[in-house]
Formats: sequence, structure tokens, C-alpha cells
Amino acid sequence: MAPGHATYSPAGLRKMFAGRKVSHILPFDPPHSDRQTAEQFRKNRQMLSISGVQEKLTLYLHKNKLQIAGTSQTGQYILKPMPLFEPFDRVAQLPANEHLTMQIAEQVFKIKVAGNALVFFKNGEPAYLTRRFDIQADGQKVAQEDFATLMARSPAVQGASFKYTGSYEDMAAVMKKLVVAYPVEIERFFSLVLFNYVTLNGDAHLKNFSLQMTPNGDYILSPAYDLLNTRLHLPEDTALALSDGLFANDYQTPSFQANGFYAYDDFLEFGLRIGMQEKRLRKILDYYRQALPLIQPLIKASFLDEEAKGVYEQLLADRLSALNYSYSGEI
Repeated sequence: MAPGHATYSPAGLRKMFAGRKVSHILPFDPPHSDRQTAEQFRKNRQMLSISGVQEKLTLYLHKNKLQIAGTSQTGQYILKPMPLFEPFDRVAQLPANEHLTMQIAEQVFKIKVAGNALVFFKNGEPAYLTRRFDIQADGQKVAQEDFATLMARSPAVQGASFKYTGSYEDMAAVMKKLVVAYPVEIERFFSLVLFNYVTLNGDAHLKNFSLQMTPNGDYILSPAYDLLNTRLHLPEDTALALSDGLFANDYQTPSFQANGFYAYDDFLEFGLRIGMQEKRLRKILDYYRQALPLIQPLIKASFLDEEAKGVYEQLLADRLSALNYSYSGEI
């Protein structure tokens, strides 16, 4: 909620609900505390095709109220309740973490993201809500493929970790083949990869990036989704989600070979290898390097508890410190 508002601001209502006055309080309790909701949740889960281990629920808007979608309704929204039994640290902070990370992406780094908000069940428990960008206003689905599909990764071939196999350079190579406006879209892709590194998203795997078809039949990068600081919940999580990291063919920069972590030189080399203009690349890197003062107010205003706010900020400060290091003296 924006400062000065007891519920969603007018701007928030426009982004999420086309300006309709929708409460941030859901008209039902979470599944674990209400038998009827739990049964609706079970049936709804069978309808949902979106991947991921976290429980999700599809909702639709009816008379300015969010309701659980049944077989006759098109779910316009995805709800992620607070997990109860996941083996994570600070599990109660997951909804606020995802909301904060998505807001940082949009407000600080101007990354196009899926519409999102925090909501609360009747009993006060928080949940993360996102608006589906793959559903048009008339209910028709937008043609879209995630990178696991585009790169022919599957459990049958690569095993259970199929969506974590490969490198971000491999993903860029797929974009170069399919995306007509590659010079524009590769900047968006680079910024998103860098953002995931800076915000410690160790779950930025192949299924969390997608290409979406425009009305003209061209592919563009879809809005960003599932952005989360995973290190807040998994202290030993990896620096990057993909098994081969930034580069294809086992390449490592001299900086990484010397220090064992990604820094300025790595992202500069990555950007050049995927075809970015050096001037634009350095401008993006310089903006990220100096972004902590812009991020801090959003952390402070977030729904994370005070302990989690401190950890979140320190994690980002440490990662930005790494980005401000250049083994070759480039900065």
C-alpha cells in the first residue's frame, strides 16, 4: 500500500484491477484453516498449469471481489499463500519478499513485471497476488513459451533438474534466433539476469523466463515474474540458478578464476558476448552499481518484519559490493 492509503492506491488499482475498487482483504480464510476453502483449493489446483513447488491458487474478479476460480471461470490472478511446511528459513516472509523484489525491479530498475500486490486472508495471513499477463481481457490465452520448452529441456532427458541446466548465454542464443527486435530485447534480458544476481534470486531458472508473441507475430521477452530473494530463506543458495552460470562452453573470466564470484568484469563480458552495445552496457552496469540508496526506502516500507528487512538489505549491499569490484581495473 502506498503511503497515505489504508488500502490500494488509485495507481495500484489501475495496475491490478483496471481501476475497480478491490479490497486488500480477501473474502475467505486460507486453505489450512477453512475446510470449504481447502476443498476449493484442491479442485482449483488441478486446473492450474503454472509450474513451481509453491502452492498457487487461481482467482477471478467478481463484483469487485476476488473469488476462487472454478471450472466455469477464467482465472485472471494467481495467489500464493504463505507455505506452512516448506523447509525454508523465514517462511512467513515469503509473500512480502516476492512483493518487495518485484517492486524493486519495477520502481528502481524499470523492469517490466507482472502486476502484483500483497493481499491478506480474513484471518490476517499475507499472500502474494499477481495478475496473469498470459490472459487477454477477452479471456484468450497469449501465445507464450518458457525457455525450458524453447531449449528442449525436459525431465525425461535432463532429469529432475532440467530447468536449471545450461547458461544465460545459451538463453541469449535462443533469443537471437527467434526475436526480431533482438537489440532491444537483449537489453531487457541482460538487465533481468543482472537484477536476479543483485537480488540473490537463486531460482531464476529456464521456466522463469518466457518469450511472448505479439499481435504482429513477433516474439518479445515476457514481463518478469517469480522474482524473489531466495537467500533470505535458503542461506546456502547458489549465486545463479543455472548450472553453467553466465557463460556457455565452461568459459570463465580471469576475474572469476581469481576470485570465485561474479563481479563487474563478468557482467561486462557477458553483455558483450550476447551482443550488447558497450556504451549501453556500461550505462546499465553503472546504474546498478549505485542503486542501493534507491532500494533502501522500498525495503524500509515493505511488509517484511524488521529482522528480515535488515538481512535483505545486507544481502543486497554485499552483492552490490561484488558488482563494484573489477579485477581488471575496468572501473
